Amino acid sequence: MALVITSYSLSPLALAITVSIISLAEFLSIAGSTRAGFSMDLIHRDSPESPFYNHSLTPFEHVGHALRRSANRANYFKSASLSPQDASTEIIASDGEYLMKIAVGTPKFNLLALADTGSDLTWTQCSPCIRCYKQKARLFNPRMSSSYKDIPCRSRQCPPLQSAPGPLQRRSCSTNGSCAYSVSYGDRSFSRGVIGTETISLGSTTGRLVSLRGILFGCGYYNGGTFTENESGIVGLGGGRVSLVSQMRPSMGAKFSYCLVPNLSENRKPSQIYFGKNAAVVGDGVVSTPILPNFIKTFYYLGLEGFTVVGSRKLEILDDFSSSRFGGSRKVRIIIDSGTTMTYLPPDLYSRLAMAVRRAVKPPPVRDPLGILNLCYRYNASSALEAPNIIAHFTGADVELSPLNTFVRTGPTVACLAFVPAENVAIFGNVAQINFLVGYDLVKRTVSFKPTDCAIRRVGDT
Repeated sequence: MALVITSYSLSPLALAITVSIISLAEFLSIAGSTRAGFSMDLIHRDSPESPFYNHSLTPFEHVGHALRRSANRANYFKSASLSPQDASTEIIASDGEYLMKIAVGTPKFNLLALADTGSDLTWTQCSPCIRCYKQKARLFNPRMSSSYKDIPCRSRQCPPLQSAPGPLQRRSCSTNGSCAYSVSYGDRSFSRGVIGTETISLGSTTGRLVSLRGILFGCGYYNGGTFTENESGIVGLGGGRVSLVSQMRPSMGAKFSYCLVPNLSENRKPSQIYFGKNAAVVGDGVVSTPILPNFIKTFYYLGLEGFTVVGSRKLEILDDFSSSRFGGSRKVRIIIDSGTTMTYLPPDLYSRLAMAVRRAVKPPPVRDPLGILNLCYRYNASSALEAPNIIAHFTGADVELSPLNTFVRTGPTVACLAFVPAENVAIFGNVAQINFLVGYDLVKRTVSFKPTDCAIRRVGDT
């Protein structure tokens, strides 16, 4: 198969482990019919529509910055995986790759928030702020919202704070008796504030506003670290009980899907995220794999059973510290994450995969001009690089990846394998998910994949 790639700006998406705040909102209602469906645009961090976009950078400088952020994010995942006691009280990482336009409160206060499949709590900086990082957008003042309600720390709605794995739990109270939260990030950023209930409104692609009432929502009054002035909030899409997806379950079902478009200079169509009926992943070509149980409820772990470079034999998972046995076969527990750019694999599996690619691709490897990735080839429009598809074997689901999913351009004439070796962590990144409809069902506990031209697929409200 000919490798046809154009510049793709890459970057990681904020991941979080929120066990400081695990509870459901007392009630959830949605404007419009229950069990409805709607779709929203996802704005890529490196697109001109994003406040993060830096016009002075070349496309390949964007790539370089993104790869470094991706490495930092992988380290955060590793820290969480190796330190379950720390993970029970921390949120890990703070960068994001895709943005969502949302509004909070009544009257509506607009935010451009990071959509985060690795976070649970939805929160923003609030006024009056004791200590806040510099933010370009105005701060939300909950006292100006008629729909905001404080939660007393002794209320059943105030989530217990699990200070360590096991049954020991306590409630967290602010000085005035409100329900409090405290989250810290792998880069030493932090947010502390109170949890209330609020109306969160999401703007659909058809222009209809979908309002979710009674959502557990964090107001940060004491925040700092490495947050940038463009960051004004996080929408938690993780697997924990306090995530927005979980709280939508009574009215919309606890499921969502997204379709990520290649970030090509000639394609300005945004990616999309789907909720409710629109989140269904059905039809020819759909494959599904179970979400594995894990002590970190926020992350979506899948079972990876190996890879096949088309035309060669399957690369099985070997017996080593990075793998485990589930259902009679050996698997790597791999996190699927829309915020990590690259795909990270145990060193042995990566080495064998890279060797199989070397045997399949005829031109000799060249050096990565960014000095970051390991296996690169010369590529230009007049001399297309012939690269095979690679099949990722998940439990019960074979996902065939094209060169668009497995190579990324790091220079005008160089494309590099978008896989990276990593100790003690495995991540299926967003480059590998381009042009797939990827669906998460928190009730059935499955992730589904369907090959899709995401630039063409446009779904309205139902």
